[in-house]
Amino acid sequence: MKRRSLMKAAALVAAMGMGSAAFAQDGEKKIIGVSIPSATHGFMGGLNWHAQDTIKRLGETYPNLEFVLSTAGDAAKQVNDIEDMMATRNIDALVVLPFESEPLTAPVKAVKDAGKFVTVVDRGLSQEGIEDLYVAGDNTAFGRVAGEYFREHLEPGSKVVVLRGIPTTLDNERVEAFQKALEGSEVEILDMQHGNWNRDDAFAVMQDYLAKYPRIDAVWAADDDMALGVLEAISAANRQDEMWVIGGAGMKEIVKRIMDGDKQLPVNVTYPPALISAAIEMTALNFVSNSPMTGRFIISSRLITPENAGQFYYPDSPF
Repeated sequence: MKRRSLMKAAALVAAMGMGSAAFAQDGEKKIIGVSIPSATHGFMGGLNWHAQDTIKRLGETYPNLEFVLSTAGDAAKQVNDIEDMMATRNIDALVVLPFESEPLTAPVKAVKDAGKFVTVVDRGLSQEGIEDLYVAGDNTAFGRVAGEYFREHLEPGSKVVVLRGIPTTLDNERVEAFQKALEGSEVEILDMQHGNWNRDDAFAVMQDYLAKYPRIDAVWAADDDMALGVLEAISAANRQDEMWVIGGAGMKEIVKRIMDGDKQLPVNVTYPPALISAAIEMTALNFVSNSPMTGRFIISSRLITPENAGQFYYPDSPF
């Protein structure tokens, strides 16, 4: 789904709720906790912006909904934030994008066991079935779409390296789909290391790859922040003409370079940070309408090419 389509979907969700605004105003006040990672890189910067914008808008629309937003730079702080929301604010619902899957599973399960509505966003928990609602991009498609491009545009015997994200269920889904797409292609994956969706970490990992491997034909960075770090490392080693790079998520800087025909960045794969808006709005609807809000809401991933890049370029966006 294009970012514009996602925003239309979010607007539809809001419109559905507008008919029940009187219900929200007459009913008991409900408190919705929103716990997300800090804006440590571009994607999370965009996601934080969309979260704040959505909370402001919904707070104005539904006076009986109160939102508590916390951001965390590591899993331990996020656990503490959630426990504090329960102890001091007695939240009725939690929207959580886990910093990491494993450390957040038990704390989020405790919220659910206390009878609260739980929405998990993007990075799933390590135990299935805890949440009422799951909202994410299509991580399997994210990896598969990239892998198919590698398969179709690399000769047999080509050598590639991979930069993974933070250890999470979604990272596993992406990498497994990427590997599956390459099965039987005779394209060799030389190495896979975690770049943690961080530009500086990716720069260091790519420097190591460049020192270890005299031949690299292409790089899957699996995130646009990491892609920028990779490109910096390649440029520092003066090996720009040897390999191309595919990231993901549709960062405006990357999309612009694709539009301009940058040979190092032939394509990209969508994964919009505005998915947090859909998650918060759908959670709010659980309290202001009779619409069923449980289940899974998955946003598709698409290939961004020079031919369609203009559809995905938003110069005024934060990401």
